[in-house]
Amino acid sequence: MLKRLSALMVAATLGLSLFAVSPGRTQDVYWQCVTFVRLASGIEIYGDAWTWWRQGTQQFRTGNQPETGAVLVFQPHGRMTRGHVAMVSEVLTDRVIRVTHANWGGSRGKIEENVTVVDVSDAGDWSAVKVWYAPINDLGSSVYPIYGFVYKEPLTSSAPLRQAALPETAAEFGFGQP
Repeated sequence: MLKRLSALMVAATLGLSLFAVSPGRTQDVYWQCVTFVRLASGIEIYGDAWTWWRQGTQQFRTGNQPETGAVLVFQPHGRMTRGHVAMVSEVLTDRVIRVTHANWGGSRGKIEENVTVVDVSDAGDWSAVKVWYAPINDLGSSVYPIYGFVYKEPLTSSAPLRQAALPETAAEFGFGQP
């Protein structure tokens, strides 16, 4: 995971260095949460952030416990009509994690690393969180509903695949019988 994040940062640095010949172009770089999280996590899901949960449940292992490298999927809420996704960068306790994400709050279009997220759900099931908000240097006052976590492992069938046996003769098909 650290190799992937390091590779992403090198790629981003190289990409930004291309803008060095044209002053002012770096202000044009505006990261969306989905694009950033797809690149950082390696989880190939496309579409608005709120669709990641449905797509994730069809393609990847999902759950309600944080794991480093997993994607935390926020439900649409208030002005956040398209939801939000963030990659878990560190699990600190059973109710506190750090995420790396883009285009959040006071950092519109920018990447924020190791942002504290706290599970504030009554059941401790990561269904509601508060997120560190840099402009006030504290947890924000908003509580955000969460779908859960999408893990990188693809879904696999627990039952082995069965291969159908083909008949060897026409008689086994039922042909040639009176």
